[in-house]
This record gives sequence, structure tokens and C-alpha cells, in this order.
Amino acid sequence: MEISAAGRFEVRITAADVGKRVSVRRLTGNDVTVEKFTDTVGVLTSWDDDGVLTITRRDGQTVRIPESSLVAGKVVPAAPARRRGPAATYQELARVASRGWRPVESERLGEWELRAAGGFTRRANSVLPLGEPGLPLDAALDAVRRWYGARELPAYVQTATGAEGTQELLCAELERRGWVREVSAELWIGGLAPVADRAEGAGVVLSREADEAWLARYQRKGVSEVALKVLGGGPSVWFATVPGAAGGAPAAIGRLVVDGRWAGFAAVEVDPGLRRRGLATEVMAALARRALAEGASAAWLQVETENAGARAVYARLGFAAHHAYHHYREPGTCREPGARGF
Repeated sequence: MEISAAGRFEVRITAADVGKRVSVRRLTGNDVTVEKFTDTVGVLTSWDDDGVLTITRRDGQTVRIPESSLVAGKVVPAAPARRRGPAATYQELARVASRGWRPVESERLGEWELRAAGGFTRRANSVLPLGEPGLPLDAALDAVRRWYGARELPAYVQTATGAEGTQELLCAELERRGWVREVSAELWIGGLAPVADRAEGAGVVLSREADEAWLARYQRKGVSEVALKVLGGGPSVWFATVPGAAGGAPAAIGRLVVDGRWAGFAAVEVDPGLRRRGLATEVMAALARRALAEGASAAWLQVETENAGARAVYARLGFAAHHAYHHYREPGTCREPGARGF
């Protein structure tokens, strides 16, 4: 925190700093014997005429702080780069992840990409805004509603928080307009070779297609032709299967897409009765070896914030969160039944 020459805390931010990353300290309690303070770091997304600041934290949660409670504040540098693992910008990762989970149709609106795939997952049925739409925001959102409405889909916008170049200001603008945040997840990255070294990949069968056996273990049942196109889309896609009992669903599955130096893992699923036996690690190790053979060196994956089991597995394999991302649904609509998951 900023301390003056006289040894006092100072507030060195103003409304002109909206859009910048800040660190503030506020008074949250004051009894006879001790004052209590809370520190908040994030992007200053508004400072309204009533003297209330809104700060969006790394995880996308917003904090409202009365100006009168501030005791210190300053502008701070963008979120620090990772100290280990592959270096990557938000925009690079957003584009790689989008290529790894392709919609069946898309259209440009300025630097926004409108994506649709019959409602199969929000990632393939949401706007990816990587710049300006070329229109005022309200006009752009109207165009987005019309585009998705013509396809009988609710409009979603995918935004990100927590890294340099992410979209905290757009999140705040969507919330002010009543858009509903439904799901938050994180994109994690790590080195590829350490994943390959964790197991032999014994018993894992690799294929270029998601066959009936693989789909029998996949969590989304009744997969449509559109969904199969999404699953099979990407620069170089592989499916991993650990066969189960004779005539039964596989013990474990996984999906990989290789795109230059990046390899993206998805759909790593294990029979609930066979968990904690290292099958997920075997699947990922086998896929990692395939990716290394194709020239990749870095890995990414997406995991929901509430999936504690998967997060623990990925952390043991050397992955760590790069940024959070969120799906905002247009106001006044219901969730599309087919758009389960993140």
C-alpha cells in the first residue's frame, strides 16, 4: 500500500483509473480496541456518482466498496506472468481453445466471433469477444441476440478475468445490462513432457474418431451429429480409451487436440467405480506422448471451478490456472437444455 512520508496510508486512485488494476485497503470493522481492514486486488470496473467503487477480482467476483471506507489505494501492474510452465497471453490461449472446440458455424462481428453448434456446450454456442465489435456495445448486443435468435438459441457471451488483456470491463457492462452469469471455469496450463512422464499409458488405445465405445463413457448421452462434429473438430484430434469389462463401457476416456506448440486435453472421464486408480493419469500420459510426437510442448485444459477432484489431479500433473472465464446469458431467456457444461 502507498504510505506517505509522514507514515500514513494514502488513497492514490480516482475515477480516472477505471479499467486499471488496483490494490485497495478498506476499513471493515472498528471496535474500541482494534480496527479491521480488508485488502482487495483486481480491476477497477466502475466508480459511480454515489461514491461506490466496483472491483472485479481475478476469479470474476465483484466487490463493491464505499469510497468513504478506503484507507489506501494504488494502481498496480497487470497480473504477474507465471513463474513456471509455458508462457502465454490470454488472447493466444483463447484462440487456441476456440480452435480446439470448434462450432459448426460462426460469423464475425468486428473482432467478436459468434459461434453456434445447436446448443451443444456453451463454449461452442457463445460469442468470443477478442477486441471491439465495430459497433456501440448496445447495438452489438442487439446484433448478437438477433443472430442467436435466428438459430433458436439463447445468446451467450464468453468473457475472461484474471490475466493481462482479459475483459473485466465487459463483464461489468454485461452485468449492468442484466446479463446472467451462469457458469465460471478456469483455463489451466502446464508443461507437456511432465504429463507424459507420469505414467506409461498402459492399456490406452488411441483413435482418430470417437467410436460407440468411447461415447458410451462420455458424460453427455445421446450425442447428436452436431455434437460429433464439435468433438471431432480441431487441427489434430485424438481420442483415448481404456477398455472396460467385456461388453461394458470403457474404464476411462479422454480427448486431445494438437495445435502447434499447444496440446489441449478434454473429456477426461473415469468409471466412478474405478476412480483413484490412476486411470486419468494413464489416459493423459498416453495422449501427451502423442502430442509430443507431433511437436507440441505445452498443454492446456479447462476445468469448472467446483470440480475439486479434477483440479486436484491436474495440479499433481503440474497444471495451474492461467485465467478464469465466464458465460453470460442474455436477460429474459431460459438456459438451453442442450447447453449443459461449460
